[in-house]
Amino acid sequence: MTGWTVGILGGSGLYAVDGIEDGRWQTIETPWGEPSDAIYTGRVGHVGVAFLPRHGRGHRISPSELNARANIDALKRLGVTDVLAVSSVGSLVEARPPGSFTVVDQFIDRTKGRVSSFFGTGLVAHVSMADPVCPRFSRYAADAAHEAGAQVDDRGTYLAMEGPQFSTRAESRLYRQWGCDVIGMTAMPEAKLAREAELPYALVGMVTDYDCWREDEAGVDVAQVIAQLGENAAKARAMVMALLRALPAEREASPIDTCLDSAIITAPSARDPALVAKLDAVAGRALRNAAG
Repeated sequence: MTGWTVGILGGSGLYAVDGIEDGRWQTIETPWGEPSDAIYTGRVGHVGVAFLPRHGRGHRISPSELNARANIDALKRLGVTDVLAVSSVGSLVEARPPGSFTVVDQFIDRTKGRVSSFFGTGLVAHVSMADPVCPRFSRYAADAAHEAGAQVDDRGTYLAMEGPQFSTRAESRLYRQWGCDVIGMTAMPEAKLAREAELPYALVGMVTDYDCWREDEAGVDVAQVIAQLGENAAKARAMVMALLRALPAEREASPIDTCLDSAIITAPSARDPALVAKLDAVAGRALRNAAG
């Protein structure tokens, strides 16, 4: 076992994390292009930290234009062992009001046109997404959210929509019928790519609104979202610090750490050397082991 280095993907409203010691911004180059921003690295006690504002400082990047592959690759290159994603979401159920947090355990992916894998022709891999988050890391996140004073739902299904437009009322009602609890624009393909990079992933959704399924209310708009962001962000910063301080000195291993061992299907002799080279950070461990 080794220590923790936690990657934090900060969504709308969480653009910085206070209390990181020895912090500095690092620009990381990846073979997949530029990440959303430089990454703020440091530590909290014995835990290494790498914070990446998902939309860039100043919220410059639209959900549909995020380079999720570069973001995950950059975290992996920095030695991140586990990823905490923090995202603003809409609620699809009455009992999850604005200001509450949902620790997501399932996803339905309705995005389109986003590159959703590091792998492809020349090196094919099929990771399991049956259980798309890390239960042990999600538990730490839920406990930390409780400690931060949030109303917390420890499980929930996240509908990942394309955006950047908000839902129609018909879509919002449909997603409720599917059993979805919250809706957002950024968790996919992020969670899939984290799994391909063998990074245990947990997502905390900060509810800003009720989407548009309530017939007696106006549809969600940016002004409504921004009005809730400040309160949510204060709780989110407290949650992040509570989680980092609660992690034990020794990191327990996760099955996700080695999930590529049973996922890569392309024979070594048929692998594309150029793609293998691009995967040096994401899949280097598994590819080195396969090479003997």
